[in-house]
Amino acid sequence: MHSSSRRLLATVALSTVVAVVGTACSSGAGSTDAKDADSGTYTIWDPYPQFAKGSAWTKLLDKCGTEAGVKIQRTGFDTSDLANKTLLAAQQGNSPDVLIVDNPVVSTLAEAGVLTTTDDNKLDTSKVDPNLLAAGQSGGKTYGTPIGANTLALYYNKEVLKEAGVDIASVKDWKSLTAALAKVEKAGKKGITFSAIGTEEGSFQFLPWFWGSGAQLTELDSDEAVSALSLWQDWLKKGYAPNSVINNTQTTSWQEFAGGDYAFAENGTWQLANAEKAGFEYGVLPIPGSDGGNAAAPTGGEFVTLPVQDDTGRYTTSQKLATCLTSTQNLYDTDTTLSYVAPTSEVQNKQVAANPALKAWVDAVKAAKGRTSGDLGTKYPKISEQLWKAVQSALSGSKSPEDALTSAQAAAE
Repeated sequence: MHSSSRRLLATVALSTVVAVVGTACSSGAGSTDAKDADSGTYTIWDPYPQFAKGSAWTKLLDKCGTEAGVKIQRTGFDTSDLANKTLLAAQQGNSPDVLIVDNPVVSTLAEAGVLTTTDDNKLDTSKVDPNLLAAGQSGGKTYGTPIGANTLALYYNKEVLKEAGVDIASVKDWKSLTAALAKVEKAGKKGITFSAIGTEEGSFQFLPWFWGSGAQLTELDSDEAVSALSLWQDWLKKGYAPNSVINNTQTTSWQEFAGGDYAFAENGTWQLANAEKAGFEYGVLPIPGSDGGNAAAPTGGEFVTLPVQDDTGRYTTSQKLATCLTSTQNLYDTDTTLSYVAPTSEVQNKQVAANPALKAWVDAVKAAKGRTSGDLGTKYPKISEQLWKAVQSALSGSKSPEDALTSAQAAAE
């Protein structure tokens, strides 16, 4: 794309990015380094500032560089910082050669003309699960390949359920889950905790219930959507979920569960290490749909993308770097480091063989979908904002689920 058009589009896109990033990712800081004028140096930007020089991640980057015959100049950014820095770099014609970015931002960067398509850059995505690849698609084109995925499921405390006489195998849909919460509450323990905060985290956590009802993001006020919001509101009214969920982030919600009194917590793969340290036996259950089966939960995780360069001769080496980072062995090592589920069945099978406890997460990821899937693209942040506002209104008691979602749909349109 011509650089002046790219500059205009990138400026417009800046405001969109802030709303959708950081739901399921780490934070930290990074420094910007301009691209080396020497064509033998290739820049890689990623959202993993927690991995310093000498870590397994940076060693992998250097290894891929060596195999491609180039030096790697890597910068790790905070997730929200990375999207904005990328747009600014595109305006200046100084984009990194390889960009690893949070999946809901891909469509924003693509629509801003910042990224090349897989048709252009020849990245092979044939082995990637289609539901995960969809998060990097916009307008019928694909803009990269996922490096891994995380999603949401229900952690459960085995001891609490045992004391309440709940057999986890009986929890198959909303009715049986609510019945389990009633038993737990009757036994003097606490039911379920989650995050319903008025930010993207709140939407992220509500989506499995929203999608699990059969609702669509293009119709926030459907009967199915109302049934999902009514479920959460009823849990609060009956004391099965605490009022604190209205202000809970995914971190504070996890802290409640880690206290040992809750039967269930909705949270993500990124809490696995903390679950091991919690001091009680836990299990993981994919979030059930209203009438059974696994609900679609939203995918977190990043895409490896190749930004537009004025010097198109760089794409061949950039493609080699991206292909190396997403090769079967490297995906396995990286996704183990990040506590991610791999984006291909081949690597998922390796993960489950090495750690059978990951099977529930692989099942959850197989049922998951991207927040911007279905060509929602840059419309998603606006829809999401109205969704979390509706959740807040209903759970605080200021509006009925019907009225909250009717207002949300009108505002989203």
